[in-house]
Amino acid sequence: STCSFKGKKLPEDPGADTVDFPKRTTPAKGYELLFQPEVIRIYISLLKESKTPAILEASAGAIQNLCAGSWTYGRYIRSALRQEKGLSAIADLLSHDSERVVKAASGALRNLAVDLRNKELIGKHAIPNLVKNLPGGQQTPAKNLSEDTVVSVLNTINEVIVDNLEAAKKLRETQGIEKLVLINKSGNRSEREVRAAALVLQTVWGYKELRKPLEKEGWKKSDFQVNLSNTSRTQGGSSFDDSTL
Repeated sequence: STCSFKGKKLPEDPGADTVDFPKRTTPAKGYELLFQPEVIRIYISLLKESKTPAILEASAGAIQNLCAGSWTYGRYIRSALRQEKGLSAIADLLSHDSERVVKAASGALRNLAVDLRNKELIGKHAIPNLVKNLPGGQQTPAKNLSEDTVVSVLNTINEVIVDNLEAAKKLRETQGIEKLVLINKSGNRSEREVRAAALVLQTVWGYKELRKPLEKEGWKKSDFQVNLSNTSRTQGGSSFDDSTL
């Protein structure tokens, strides 16, 4: 249904692959210049072409901030990023040597994934790179990222797999479950990391279709049922990463 009650936002349209920004009757000025279509294209161009970590971080951070919240232009920008092939450029930054670039890319993807079509595409193409940024597992050399970055990546993974079974399957296929359980059980991760990983595990176990395959691999229900008392649940659909650079 397209009708809405006052105060409720319309869901993102998963079929809208093209976007037309509202027509302006007067030239943009002041802060409005930050979110005009031509400026969005500049951010995307910088993400694709720049080799300077500070510029990449700032460009991804600008997109993260512009896509935070349910304001009108945030919705347009989420669609425009997809239309201008910007999602893959941001996903590629998850492999960058600079941790600050990785964190900014993660925050941008979390906010972009509020758009259902973006969520589907990010689930297909970015989950492997997100998982590679988590501690543990068999990868060498192991990444040693800060608590803030690990929590950001975990929150992004959760945003992407909520209401997205295919992304949850991709998480399982890329050894994500192993890393999530390790964060919870190793005893050497922070409380914030443990809580963020636990939310992802709960989201995964919520898919009944995945339980039998997971149990065949040797996982138990108790691996996914983590005590989350006192945890603020900001799960899926309406949560935004609104931390600024």
